[in-house]
Amino acid sequence: MMSVKTRYFLFLSYRGTNFHGWQIQPDAITVQNTLDSALSLVLGEEIATTGAGRTDAGVHALVFCAHFDSEKQDLCSDKKLIFKLNRLLPPDIAIKSIRKVTPDSNARYSAISRTYQYFVSRIKDPFSDSSSWFIHGNIDLESMNKACSILMKHSDFTSFSRLHSDTKTNICRIYSAEWIETGDRLIFTIRADRFLRNMVRAIVGTMIDIGFGKSDVDEFERIILAMDRCRAGKSAPAKGLFLTDIEYPQEIFI
Repeated sequence: MMSVKTRYFLFLSYRGTNFHGWQIQPDAITVQNTLDSALSLVLGEEIATTGAGRTDAGVHALVFCAHFDSEKQDLCSDKKLIFKLNRLLPPDIAIKSIRKVTPDSNARYSAISRTYQYFVSRIKDPFSDSSSWFIHGNIDLESMNKACSILMKHSDFTSFSRLHSDTKTNICRIYSAEWIETGDRLIFTIRADRFLRNMVRAIVGTMIDIGFGKSDVDEFERIILAMDRCRAGKSAPAKGLFLTDIEYPQEIFI
């Protein structure tokens, strides 16, 4: 007789510098295969996680979520479980919490929104080199925020999508987008229902061109309307990108 498994959401954070992204790949160290190995060892059963999305190599996550099914029905009551997992995992990955969810909940498809932040450093800083993009020179932040307003008027972001992607649709609903300056850093925050692969980095790279006067807001809108990745700017380096929040409906949590 087949046992009924319980579904859990696992919340974690990771520094992506030493990983080839989230998703399992042959002959590469990824967050997913590292996590699956630790869970399988600690729980004593074969565990295969499903992530909230696919972060690229070098991208970080302050907040990430993955779901998995287990034969154990009340992992949340094991107060030592998170400690055991964190002790086994490398320093780059930290488990934050485990929550029981309804059987049909999905870390990827149940998400209401995701938020990314991109960090730009205006000074050379050895302590933030692996977590921000160092850019020197005067940047027109006002023009970049005008581009944010243009961004929110559109929904097809083919021009900012990785070429030859297997995505079925390039339609996304952007809820907010903004650049702010704080001290020696520029921070771009964008929230949407979903994101295409490489989308945020392509948007940042294109907006930086606007900030330096290599392009303008009118051209930015023409780039979006062209639905052509070759029209947009170069992708910003992965190391400055962080997934900072994922929102789920509260009713899925048990």
